[in-house]
Amino acid sequence: MKIAYFVQPHLGGTYTVFRHLRAGLAPYGIEFCWLGLSSRAQGLDPGLEREAAFGSFVETAALDDAGSTARLVERAILAGGFDGVVANVLSDRVLTNIVRYLPADLLRLMVVHNITPGTYAAAAAIRPHVHATVCVSQRCRDDLVKRHHFPAERTIVIANAVSLAAFPAGDRPPRPIEQGLRLLFLGRIEDASKGVMWLPDILERLPASVTLTVAGDGPDLKRLKAAMPWRPPRVVYTGAVAADAVPGLLAAHDVFLMPSRYEGLPMALVEAMAAGCVPVVSALRGVTDMIVADGRDGLLFPVGDTARVAAIVHALNKDRAQLHGLSLGARRKVAGAFTVERMAAHYAALLREIAANPPPIAAPLALDGWSLPRGLRPGLRTFLPRPVKNWLRGVRERL
Repeated sequence: MKIAYFVQPHLGGTYTVFRHLRAGLAPYGIEFCWLGLSSRAQGLDPGLEREAAFGSFVETAALDDAGSTARLVERAILAGGFDGVVANVLSDRVLTNIVRYLPADLLRLMVVHNITPGTYAAAAAIRPHVHATVCVSQRCRDDLVKRHHFPAERTIVIANAVSLAAFPAGDRPPRPIEQGLRLLFLGRIEDASKGVMWLPDILERLPASVTLTVAGDGPDLKRLKAAMPWRPPRVVYTGAVAADAVPGLLAAHDVFLMPSRYEGLPMALVEAMAAGCVPVVSALRGVTDMIVADGRDGLLFPVGDTARVAAIVHALNKDRAQLHGLSLGARRKVAGAFTVERMAAHYAALLREIAANPPPIAAPLALDGWSLPRGLRPGLRTFLPRPVKNWLRGVRERL
C-alpha cells in the first residue's frame, strides 16, 4: 500500500510525525511519501536535503489560481500510483480541500492536529469525503464527536509518539541542589498558541540561578527578545534546532516549560518526557492531561497563571528528589504508551480496515467547480485583534 501524506519537510511536529510513521509503517508493507506544494523552484531547507528521497513537491510557480494547482495535485497523486492520502487539516488549504475532488477509489484519512474552532470547521468541511478521522488527542475526538457530529465509529484517537532509540537508554542521575535548574522552551516562537510572551514574567519571578533556553524560531522571536533581554547564561536563544539535535538539547535541561494556550498533542512535549526532561505545562483538558499525570510524571498549571508556574519551578529547585521522581515517571510514561511502534500499529490497522471495508463517503466533486467551502475560508475570528483572541482562548480553557 502506498500513501501520500500531505506535508512538506520542515522543522516541526507535523513532519516529525511523518518521519516516524514512514519508518514505523514500513514493516507493515505500507509506504508513506510526503507530498507538498512549492511556489517556486527551490531546494529543501538546510539540514533537510536528505528528505527529498521520501517525497516530492507539486510545482506551482506558473499557476495563478488554486483550481489549477488542484489539478496538478490530482495528477501527481494518480501518476504516483498512490492507494490513498492523508490530509493534515489546515496544514495547507488546497491540500486539505483536494480530498473532496479525488477519485472515489482512493482511500483518504484526515488527521486533526489542533483544538481550535478554525481547525474543527475545516475538518467538518471535508468530513463527508474521508473514510476516517484521526485525532491526535482525546480532546480533539470529544469535540468533533459531541459538538460537530462526527461519526464515533470513524473518529479515533492515535496519539503522536516518539522513537525511543533516539533518546538515552538510562535514567538521569539526580541533579545536585547546588546547581540551578535549567529550563527549556522548545517550539515555534509564537504567542497566540504557544504563550511565549508569558516567559518574561515567569523568569522575572525566579532566582538568577534558574536559567532559560529558548529554542526555535517564529514570528514573535524579536518581540520576545525585546521583552526578555537577559544575557547568557540566564537566557540563551538557540534559533531553530535540527530534529536529530533535539534529544541532546532536552537531555541538557531539567524542565520543559510549555505555557501554551492551545495544542493538539505537541511532539516537543512527548520528546521532552522521553528524555526525562520534566514537563511543566499548561493544563489543557484532553490534551496535556492525556500524557501528563499531574504530580506523577509532570506538573500542570492553569493557562496563563505565571505565578503558579514560578511557584512550581521554585519547588522543584528546592526539592531535587521530586524533580528526579518526575523525570523517571515521564520516561516510563512515554515508553509505555507513546512509542512509534504503538502509533504505527494503530495506523496500519486503520488503513487495512478501511482498505478491506471502505465505509461509504460522499461522491467526489468535479474539479471544474473547485471552490473552498466555508470551513476552509477565513472566519470572523481571523479579523479579531490578537489580544482579544488570546483572551478568548484563555477563558475557554479555564472554563
